[in-house]
Order: sequence, then C-alpha cells, then structure tokens
Amino acid sequence: MPNTVAVAAALICQGGRFLIGQRPAHKARGLLWEFVGGKLEPGETGPEALSRECREELGVTVAVGPLYARLTHTYPDLTVELLLYQAAIAAGTPQLLEHAALHWVAVDELEQYAFCPADAPILERLRAEGLPPEFRPAS
Repeated sequence: MPNTVAVAAALICQGGRFLIGQRPAHKARGLLWEFVGGKLEPGETGPEALSRECREELGVTVAVGPLYARLTHTYPDLTVELLLYQAAIAAGTPQLLEHAALHWVAVDELEQYAFCPADAPILERLRAEGLPPEFRPAS
C-alpha cells in the first residue's frame, strides 16, 4: 500500500486565467503541470500549509479562500489527498523558486499542458463549469 500524503494546492485566478506550475525534472512526475502548493507538515491545516508553500515555492503571500475541490488519487508510489483552495496573491509576484516554469492559463488552453493525473477531475470540472469567480479576500 503506497504512503498517503496530504497536499494543499491553490486555484489562483486573475483576469480569466489561473496559475499553474511545471514540476522540476528531477522530481516524481517531473515536467508535468500542477496547481501550485505542497505537502502538509504535521499539525498544519490545509490553509496554513498552502500559505507556507506559496511563500517557499513562489515568494508570494496568499490569502486562502474556500475549498474548491477535495480528492484522493493513488499513484504507484504514493496516494495523494489533494485539497484545492481558491486563493489570491496578497503580496509579491510569483517567482521560479521551485518550479521549472509558471504559466497563467485559460480553461480553453488546458489541452496544451500535460498535468499530473491527480488533477484530472479538477480539470474536468473547470472545463464543464469554467473558472469560479475570483476569490477576493475581505479587506
């Protein structure tokens, strides 16, 4: 039975596009595209992990919004419990601190990107429903 890893990821929408990152070549599922985020550390909530991961991987501060999707996907080497939150960049500009590339994409451009298999149900939902309204935190 593969290890189970909880992952928090961000659906950051701006101007009809959303942010995706290309995994580094040397990592599992290298060069596939994903929603930015990462593993929950012991004792962290999903929003706490997402805030930390966005600081570490993108150099930005995010405001974490509502949960958009929750799913479980089993790869040969691990099982991922994915929590995808709507989020907004509160400060900073995304930087390539971890990913091989970052792109802002529209839903109708998804076919141009090879995503991690765990993201397939989310991509189908986006194709069917379109992007949700941009999350804007209360100020």
